[in-house]
Formats: sequence, structure tokens, C-alpha cells
Amino acid sequence: MGKRKTNTQINIRNRKAEFSYFLVTKYTAGIVLTGTEIKSIRAGKVAFSDTYCSFVNNELWVHNLHISEYAAGSYNNHEPKRDRKLLLTKREIRKLQSKLNERGSTVIPTLLFINEQGYAKLEIALARGKKMFDKRESIKEKDIQRAHSRGLDRE
Repeated sequence: MGKRKTNTQINIRNRKAEFSYFLVTKYTAGIVLTGTEIKSIRAGKVAFSDTYCSFVNNELWVHNLHISEYAAGSYNNHEPKRDRKLLLTKREIRKLQSKLNERGSTVIPTLLFINEQGYAKLEIALARGKKMFDKRESIKEKDIQRAHSRGLDRE
């Protein structure tokens, strides 16, 4: 029997994360899923609205990550917005917990992808919230970049 080829083209990005936060450091975490959840992720049925991570009993959990119910799941289907445990090393967990004690720091998910082995991974980032003027700067930079890509250099 040969190795099964998996579709690793699943890259679901949290687009609001870079707009609303300064991303300080990024980590890649495994995520504990049920059978119907991984099938929905492979179908691309994930939404990052108001998603955040928190520590419960020295374990990192992701909250409000919406993974839609699998269409052919019948009674085995999962709850779409249930809390899911993230898998990190002890050293990474301790480092994140110590950094979270700083004022204005939070942990947010930035990317959900499937790696080469077929496992779903969640990229999380230690982040600091942006103020309104920082968000205006982000919009300005995005507009300038968009104009350059179109070839409309305005000055």
C-alpha cells in the first residue's frame, strides 16, 4: 500500500487579525478535532469571527472558532462553535502564559491549515491591540500597496 495523497491547499486566514493587532510572535499548534470537524475543514467551512485563545488549567483552548457542520454527518455531527484544545509543548505554553501577563497582550489564531501529513494545524500569534490611528496607518499602507500593484503610482 502506498502513501495516501492529501490535499494540503487548505489555508484559511484570519484577515482581521493583522488589521486589529500587532503580531509579536507566531506559534504553530495542533488542534484536537472530531471526525466531522476535519471533513468540514477540508471543505473550507471555517470562520474566524471573534476567535480568541485562553488558558484553562494550564491548557490553551481556542474559543468561538466556527467550523460548520458536515453535510453528511447525520447524528455524529459536532457543535459548530465548541471550544477546542490546542496542542503545544510545555515550554511554549509556559512562554505564552508569562507573556500574557503583560498588559494589552492576547493570543489570537491567524491561520488554519493542513500540513503534509494531513493534520490540521492552527497558527496562533501573541498579539497587542492596535489603536485607531494605527489602524488608519494600516489602511493607508494597504491602499498604497494596491495602487503599486495596479501600476497607478500616485504621489
